[in-house]
Amino acid sequence: MGEREIKRESCSSGQDFYSSIETKRTQVIEDLEERIKRLSQKNSRFPGSITPFEKLYYTSKDVENLNYEKDLGNPGEFPFTRGVYETMYRGKLWTMRMFSGFGTAKETNKRFKFLLEHGQTGLSIAFDMPTLMGYDSDHPRARGEVGKEGVAVCTLQNMETLFKDIPLDKVSTSMTINPTAFILLAFYVAVAEKQGVPLHKLRGTIQNDILKEYIAQKEFIFPPEPSIKIIVDTVEFCSKYIPKWHPISISGYHIREAGATAVQELAFTLMDGFTYVKYAIERGLDVDEFAPQLSFFFNSHMNFFEEIAKFRAARRIWARWMKEKFGAKKPESMRLKFHTQTAGCSLTAQQPENNIIRTTIEALAAVLGGTQSLHTNSMDEALALPTEKAAKIALRTQQIIAYETDIPDVIDPLAGSYFIEYLTNKMEEEAEKIFKKIEEMGGMVEAIKKGWPQREISRSAYEFQKAVEERKYLVVGVNEFVEDEKIEIPILKIPPEIEEEQVKEVKEFKQNRDNILVRNKLEELRKAAERNDNLMPYTIEAVKAHVTLGEIIEELKKVYGTWQEPPN
Repeated sequence: MGEREIKRESCSSGQDFYSSIETKRTQVIEDLEERIKRLSQKNSRFPGSITPFEKLYYTSKDVENLNYEKDLGNPGEFPFTRGVYETMYRGKLWTMRMFSGFGTAKETNKRFKFLLEHGQTGLSIAFDMPTLMGYDSDHPRARGEVGKEGVAVCTLQNMETLFKDIPLDKVSTSMTINPTAFILLAFYVAVAEKQGVPLHKLRGTIQNDILKEYIAQKEFIFPPEPSIKIIVDTVEFCSKYIPKWHPISISGYHIREAGATAVQELAFTLMDGFTYVKYAIERGLDVDEFAPQLSFFFNSHMNFFEEIAKFRAARRIWARWMKEKFGAKKPESMRLKFHTQTAGCSLTAQQPENNIIRTTIEALAAVLGGTQSLHTNSMDEALALPTEKAAKIALRTQQIIAYETDIPDVIDPLAGSYFIEYLTNKMEEEAEKIFKKIEEMGGMVEAIKKGWPQREISRSAYEFQKAVEERKYLVVGVNEFVEDEKIEIPILKIPPEIEEEQVKEVKEFKQNRDNILVRNKLEELRKAAERNDNLMPYTIEAVKAHVTLGEIIEELKKVYGTWQEPPN
């Protein structure tokens, strides 16, 4: 090859190289321009939203049929759309109730005291999976799960340790527990008696909502009918002996976390509540005796205005149904009081500090929606149980809203907004459509057996995830503004010796009790179940005799059997 040919080839290669660079440069510029154009406009839509995306603003025509007295009313007045109390946060701020629990009762007792010292005004207990599912900590199926997702409590001794130096007449306690809720309530009653606290002074809540377990969270043991029977037992017992206790917290939170839309959360939760009311009335209970003790638990997600509308619609629907369908006469029976937790499913493992902002927005929606108590999630909860620092920041978020802003000063400040009133009406309208479908199936229990709510939630969850993956809904740090990063915040880890300590304690507890008395109390409980008696008095006597949570559940399985979800 001659010198001229080499130069010509070299020149050609250089031109190709620069041409390639120019092409790539042009592509980068075009991609950047497209991204800037895309991000300069809000084109992404919250999945499952009921808001017409093409509509830019709202006018009086969107709420022309709104009647103030009939549809809104003043705060504290039927239908309670604007709030359940006349003075709302002017009279009493929402309870700042941080969900906490991990490891042993001793460790969680320390966390409770830490939170109370930093201004928390109520306790909320997270239990570990064995406790939730009815297993003692020393059961083979509990291995590896003890104290991981919450605190391990399977004996009266555990419960005594959990509330050591915490007077039960000075604090309200919420327990997130479902199929075993009646046993945890029995533990609590026994501890109160040991502290010398009269039952009428106890304040708190057991979640005790089994229907949403079949629908969403899947923590169930017995079939639906005996499970509801036990729930009505607790309702009856509390209405007679613990008047300040909420025997059910009818929960939409887990339904939403499973992937439901705001409307589905609203409709399924309220229909669960109506089902419990129906069963209690069929037991012979007076609606005005037990209904004031019912409470609710909702999710506050990132779809800010719809969340506020959801809370307002929930109050209105509940009030109307309780009055018109169930014959309630007392205003207290028509008031929907609710706890809120910010959306755990909105938190991201990526750029976890951003979760502080997400939680703040969701907390604002809950407060503007009139919540009675609030848990704000910690920034690290997509990664692990919260550290003390993360939990304190989450608590401080509520305190800043409460004490540094004027947000709590005016009741229902968004009332009268064309948009908010339109959304509130739309929420109610869409929920009523779902109520009708469920009633056509024979009610909520039959709908669950047919798998209909479960399928609807699965479909919504799929649509949400699809929108994220296709970038039709932007999540900062996940599918937009992504960074290569190293997680630098501290992560709480539960050491393995925690489980060993708990298992050892439970085994010693079982060895050092009167096991003949234990067997007698279990037999009495089983016979009570066979007679269809109220189980609460027998359960309280059993735990006072040092019968464990797992032993009670195993004995009742002999009567009730267990539940397997039908294939969908």
